[in-house]
Amino acid sequence: MLVEIPYIFMQAVVYGLLVYSMIGFDWTAAKFLWFFLFLFTNLLYLTFYGMMAVAVSPNADIAAIISSAFYGFWNLFSGFIIPRPKIPIWWRWYYWANPIAWTLYGLIVSQFGDYDDVLTNGETVKGYLRRYLGFRHDFLGAVAAVHVGLVVVFAFIFAYCIKSFNFQKR
Repeated sequence: MLVEIPYIFMQAVVYGLLVYSMIGFDWTAAKFLWFFLFLFTNLLYLTFYGMMAVAVSPNADIAAIISSAFYGFWNLFSGFIIPRPKIPIWWRWYYWANPIAWTLYGLIVSQFGDYDDVLTNGETVKGYLRRYLGFRHDFLGAVAAVHVGLVVVFAFIFAYCIKSFNFQKR
């Protein structure tokens, strides 16, 4: 499990530098480090989630089926297709339990949450993010803490299941 961390770190460095410069985000240390933190922890928790899915299932085929179902729901309720304020109230709990939603929140708010530029409708970028997506820039520390928590939870579940579960048949 620990062997994944240096590999994912290097992957995040290479991919992060390329993507950050291609998108044209502001080159400030704080914004780049936030971007890198969310990218790195996202890659890390998704890797640990995949390892966990394999550890809790009897074979890789079942793990792939389980993961596909989760990926579909994660993408649907991440706030990318349907923003959080527009998600029906009875499904909003799933938004907050969704790892991808936390990553989108962190990436968007860390890059645009402090912009006071005025849009064509007279609203600031910060105001638009708060009104339409429900994102607040002052929530960035909590989003980072949730990312670290997701990494720890998926890694712990993987370690526990790989030690406890035995799917061998005699």
